[in-house]
Amino acid sequence: MKSEFILAFNEICEQRGLPKEEVFEALKTALVSAYRRDTNISAQQKVSVDIDPRTGEPTIYTEKEVVDSIFDNRTEVLLEQAKREGYPEAVYGDLVMVDSTTPTFGRIAAQTAKQVLLQRVREAEREQLYEDFSGREGELVNGTVQSVSGQHLTIGLGRTEAILPKSQQVPGERYRAHDKIRVYVLEVRRTNRGPQIFVSRNHRNLLRRLLELEVPEIYNGQVEIKSIAREAGQRSKVAVLALQPGVDPVGACVGMRGVRIQSIVRELNDEKIDVIEWDSNQHTFIAKALSPARVSHVFLEESFEDGKTAVVIVPDDQLSLAIGREGQNARLAAKLTGWRIDIKSLTEASGESLNNLDHPAADKAVVGNEKLIEAVKQVLAKKEAGRPITSEDYYNLDRLVGGVEGKIIASRAAAFEAERKVRAEARKAIPDQAWQLDLEALDLPGRIHNLLLDADIETVGALMMTLSLGEDAFLNIKGLGDKALEVVQEHLANFDGWEEVEEEPQAEPAVEEAEAVAEEAELEAEVEEAEEEAVLEPEMEAEPEAVVEVEEPAVAEEEAEAEPAEELLEPVLDDLSQSLIDTPVVKAPPKKKQEPKPAVVIARPTATPEVETEEDRRRGRKGKQLVLDEETGEVVVKRKRKGSRRRPEWEEYDIDDF
Repeated sequence: MKSEFILAFNEICEQRGLPKEEVFEALKTALVSAYRRDTNISAQQKVSVDIDPRTGEPTIYTEKEVVDSIFDNRTEVLLEQAKREGYPEAVYGDLVMVDSTTPTFGRIAAQTAKQVLLQRVREAEREQLYEDFSGREGELVNGTVQSVSGQHLTIGLGRTEAILPKSQQVPGERYRAHDKIRVYVLEVRRTNRGPQIFVSRNHRNLLRRLLELEVPEIYNGQVEIKSIAREAGQRSKVAVLALQPGVDPVGACVGMRGVRIQSIVRELNDEKIDVIEWDSNQHTFIAKALSPARVSHVFLEESFEDGKTAVVIVPDDQLSLAIGREGQNARLAAKLTGWRIDIKSLTEASGESLNNLDHPAADKAVVGNEKLIEAVKQVLAKKEAGRPITSEDYYNLDRLVGGVEGKIIASRAAAFEAERKVRAEARKAIPDQAWQLDLEALDLPGRIHNLLLDADIETVGALMMTLSLGEDAFLNIKGLGDKALEVVQEHLANFDGWEEVEEEPQAEPAVEEAEAVAEEAELEAEVEEAEEEAVLEPEMEAEPEAVVEVEEPAVAEEEAEAEPAEELLEPVLDDLSQSLIDTPVVKAPPKKKQEPKPAVVIARPTATPEVETEEDRRRGRKGKQLVLDEETGEVVVKRKRKGSRRRPEWEEYDIDDF
């Protein structure tokens, strides 16, 4: 029985590729689950399992309380037994781990143990697979095509499978089931069903890994791969550099009689591979990248609008070879070097040079050589007539292009370099905080703001740098003119938001808010005092008279419109000065038939016929107005009340109406 356990245990570890420690942990978890299911103990009670690795004998320990008499043997143990279990200092009430191994489990408990064991083993296997393949991202793996569908291929990698998407397949390659292929591990994702592996056949690093396998000098570090440009299934270019003196990088990659490179070509289904030597001189490197075509001149210029551009001049018979089929050779050379390549024939460049003889940057010695210019014109005439051109003719064309076209491009490159230095100096003069401020901080007009964003000017610093380069740099932006320039300069001159970037926001708003609350509280207190004085002092010696507004006769309107006297006072007191607050107010006696709710109104001797401040309009308190009664000469409060159903329109009521 013991030998069968050990054999089964070792078989699981070998088949699943798992370490013994993880399988032991899974087995312990399964036994704990089976014991809990068999004894139906609480989930809070501790249970542990110990397995002898040599014999496979399990021992189950459960946590029990030491008692003098047992009521439930699943959770309690006698003091004598606890001391025999290795707790000589145990006392009543202690919790001890006691051996509770059962001879057998029930059927349901055994099924539970089996399910838990299988689940833990699967989880451990998935985690192990993920750890294995996540460390192999960017490497080559050998696989077998298992199934082919319209969207992707399923590649078997031994214990798991990989997916080769349609976008990562090589156009023109045909795959059949059980084919052996090499793939590049692109990405490994963790999922609930195990690791999901994506592989590629058209990635450029696939060629890099194949070169490392076939060329020992690359694997050992004697030769370095600088860059790779690949169009999968058609053609690739590789730039290599020797790091050790005396090593030929191209010869090491090609191998004797092309043995090394031919094995890679067969692996990639006859994909053409050009191996060139990398050079720090960009003129030489670009000329080599266009191989097998011969190059006459390479002129380099780097502008802010077009980026890095290389103008390549080739002989007429090399033009189609330099461009390649459908521009493939030039496209791969541009990817390999990182330069935008503009290829011209020698006769085309010569014709342009003849038109630019009066350019100030042209070489004076070449421009003044009438014999050379006449010879070039004859060569161009022979080209148009379809007659053959000799090597001497090409030499004359080459001299003219180098002295005119080359000098013009060199002058533009020098101007770009000078502008780059000016930009660098201008950038140093702009504070760093300006680059952190969005363009919205200037509050520019919407049209100017949108045009600046279209020109990739998104910060205040970028705008300041554009202006520092001169007005022409700003006016060259499409849609902006002199008026827009004046508006932008005015906004920049009046901008004072630099402190907001330097200093952190302080607690001043909170202090101001607290002061506002305190002032409002004082105003409310003064309102209450004025109301009390109006109620407690029925007769005053002062001259101002009191005006009282009584309730409406309609009961429904009384309930809808009734408000506390304090609310009636607030809009009035908000508009009056402190001197008016102290004005005495007298409460008029109510009528006999009704007990109208008093509404205290403050009168003043001089007032305009209608007073409504901006504060009232802002707060929407248009229902209460101070008006001058022409008959009595007093200022009274007139309220607008909404009419009832019998009076759909608004009507105004005054004290005289009653």
